[in-house]
Amino acid sequence: MEDLFKKILLAGIGTLSLTYEKANSLVKELVQKGQLTVDQGKQLNEELKRVMNNHQPSAESKFKEYVDSLNLATKSDIDNLIKRVEALEKKLDGGN
Repeated sequence: MEDLFKKILLAGIGTLSLTYEKANSLVKELVQKGQLTVDQGKQLNEELKRVMNNHQPSAESKFKEYVDSLNLATKSDIDNLIKRVEALEKKLDGGN
């Protein structure tokens, strides 16, 4: 289950990265077409980087909060349940 959440988180980060790359490509295109100056393009790219860097930790934090709110069993919870079931099985086998 943890692996699934890691994959989902990485997909989200990948989406952010892809969005940045697409925006960066658009800025370059606007500079090439003369709709932005080189300096404006650089400033816009720096702003994009800043926004992406500020939002990535926030997205990760919100994802973790969401996963925590699901109240899913942890590996430790499952291991404890397995031990309890094994103990009950031993009691039942010992009683026969």
